[in-house]
Amino acid sequence: MGQRKKVTVITGGAGFLGSHLCDRFLAEGRKVVCVDNLITGNLKNIAHLSKVKDFEFIKHDISKEFRYNGPVDSVLHFASPASPVDYLNYPIQTLKVGSLGTHNTLGLAKLKKARYLLASTSEVYGDPLVHPQKETYWGNVNPLGPRGVYDESKRFAEAITMAYYRTHQVDVRIIRIFNTYGPRMRIQDGRVVPNFIYQALTGRPLTVYGTGRQTRSFCYYSDLVEGIWRMLRSSVTGPVNLGNPNEFTILEFAQLLIKILGKKCKIVYQPLPQDDPKQRRPNIGLARRHLKWDPKVNLEDGLRDTLVWFQQQGLE
Repeated sequence: MGQRKKVTVITGGAGFLGSHLCDRFLAEGRKVVCVDNLITGNLKNIAHLSKVKDFEFIKHDISKEFRYNGPVDSVLHFASPASPVDYLNYPIQTLKVGSLGTHNTLGLAKLKKARYLLASTSEVYGDPLVHPQKETYWGNVNPLGPRGVYDESKRFAEAITMAYYRTHQVDVRIIRIFNTYGPRMRIQDGRVVPNFIYQALTGRPLTVYGTGRQTRSFCYYSDLVEGIWRMLRSSVTGPVNLGNPNEFTILEFAQLLIKILGKKCKIVYQPLPQDDPKQRRPNIGLARRHLKWDPKVNLEDGLRDTLVWFQQQGLE
């Protein structure tokens, strides 16, 4: 009898990041069970996997009870609306997937004695008063503001994950993901990368909020997937920041995109949304030390690849 393949359950597996994780875990010789209710995920992201024998798709809202027959070795909880447009459209669902969904997936990991990895976010730092952000920083979050539904759902998810670790000895890992971009992002996602690309490719002016001096640190999806793979296989509980520490102002980012496109694009300014973080840059000392991980793809190269993908979607 051959050794059975390890089984990984990925919630939110039809989303931007989740679908790339499905690809990676299959490539590593795992069986992948993708669970997604498709409110922000898309079957197009996993269509190429439909004939792969080690891939299984289950349409299910992980906020509701979930059972899986058979062994499970690892559970990756990535289900959640992840852009301001999405979590403002689905505020209750966002809170439920962070609370009930995390509870349900932790229950599955406990039952199956599986390793558990929670996708948390840099949003747990809110509009940070500390820069760059280290994992020891507790954050500056407005729980009553419109962004609070996402920020607090992830903060709660971290708290219940640690409670399962301490109370039930579930083998957990927590990562905090900073701005990530790449192919398979939804063009109407509302985040700055697809937003600018959509506007540039369709001849619209680029919309910059506030003065454009607020900063973000952009990590290409392939670097992030590598960090997640290393984190799952490490002995580190976390939380561990995963993101690219190269920081750009939004205005610099807009100008880089215009340069790459070689087009003339107008920039228009709009008021800054409530509680929008002014600075965002990860301290990745823990990831470098424990995971031997460092992002490899620079912003210009990653943007070129992302642009090609969006152009292939027929936006021009």
